[in-house]
Amino acid sequence: MISYSTFRIAAQNGTITTTDSTRQVVSEIEKQKHLNAFLTVCESEALAQAATSDKHFATGSPRLLEGMVIALKDNISTKGIRTTCASKMLENFVPVYNATVVDRMNAHGGIIVGKTNLDEFAMGSSNENSAFGAVEHPLGDNLVPGGSSGGSTVAVAAGLVHVALGSDTGGSVRQPAALCGVVGFKPTYGRISRYGLVAFASSLDQIGILASDVSTTARFFDAISGIDERDSTTAELPATQSLAMIEQPLLRSFTVAVLPDSELAGCDADVLKVYYSRLEILRQNGATIIPAEIPGSTAWIPTYYILATAEASSNLARFDGVRYGFRATVGDDDEDAMIVRSRTQGFGAEVKRRIMLGTYVLSSGYYDAYYRKAQKARRLVLNGYNDVFTKADILFLPTTPTPAFKRGEKTADPVAMYLSDYFTVSANLAGIPAISIPAGTSSEGLPIGMQLQAKSFDDERLLYFAHHFYQLFN
Repeated sequence: MISYSTFRIAAQNGTITTTDSTRQVVSEIEKQKHLNAFLTVCESEALAQAATSDKHFATGSPRLLEGMVIALKDNISTKGIRTTCASKMLENFVPVYNATVVDRMNAHGGIIVGKTNLDEFAMGSSNENSAFGAVEHPLGDNLVPGGSSGGSTVAVAAGLVHVALGSDTGGSVRQPAALCGVVGFKPTYGRISRYGLVAFASSLDQIGILASDVSTTARFFDAISGIDERDSTTAELPATQSLAMIEQPLLRSFTVAVLPDSELAGCDADVLKVYYSRLEILRQNGATIIPAEIPGSTAWIPTYYILATAEASSNLARFDGVRYGFRATVGDDDEDAMIVRSRTQGFGAEVKRRIMLGTYVLSSGYYDAYYRKAQKARRLVLNGYNDVFTKADILFLPTTPTPAFKRGEKTADPVAMYLSDYFTVSANLAGIPAISIPAGTSSEGLPIGMQLQAKSFDDERLLYFAHHFYQLFN
């Protein structure tokens, strides 16, 4: 698929139509069904939107996202289109309303071509936990694409769409982006409305953007950011102007913070090679590199999983077979038995594991020992980041400790799987913006991503640096 910027110029010149482009996309999705990236393809709806876009191009009035082909992670509500969360629990659920981001995409001329596969209820780091089968890495070889936004990431990496939306609770946009070689952006908490995003951990969840380059990411962010009266957690700020900002030249001098080398001890040799070589490129282009330390790094993962599972156990209590979703049949009118059986049969193993963990840390006698301490640790992380960004423009670090790993390699050891989020969870704990950009490849030719983080609500500046670093690295 050609880049969106190239498509937009061609459509304005009349050398390509949105309708033809959308038909080609639908055809290519069918050809690459083996990737299992899509759970639902919205062909008729997409072609109707494409026809409208062609009219806008023909009259010289294209909107911000005119004709852009978009995929949505299947935990984002779409009116009249199945939204499953990749779970048996919601296999046939059709929402009656759109998420705010969907309405904003539609208003700006975006074309939603389908809903993508994910780890069930966004719980996972490899996209092996979907009730509808695992997502295949675009490079094949039995590799995982990362998760939980694996379907959205693969849709972009395989050239099926211009942009895809995912959700990032502990790295679920950035981690698969790094493993598949695309851009994955998690904005500041509250910069994009969560209205219509099926909740996993409400204080950590954030809708994120996956694209092949930073300029497309910035354009999309400008279209969907801004306050939403239906989501009380959105910041009282207008939509961003990222696209205009990233076009400014790179500063002659800027400050980049890096973690101590001891924090990188668990990284693969190929990841470290790319990391240090890219730091040298930054030095040669005006960067001053300074050391930084975020307190409690050894507690990042346990803090995240205590808080995330506690919130998940509460949020998923609504799926009981009574109001909507999957309902198990029982031999009598025993409501309690129906609820137990519905949740037993409707949820997969990883979701059950996290509900149990969350229920445990919130239970009497353990709340203070686990949950309250995790909240205190979260505050230390935020304070640490605030200190770093008084001295540096951005923090630069690997996105993942390793390149893509083999399917089944970590499923037997949940803790090993959780550690693949080591460099991403702290941004969610602090609510700061973070982005993963392609930075190189391993000795086996697998993509390796590097991550940039910035202070809260400095999203436009983060995208500015990411855009220029992306060009330097590629």
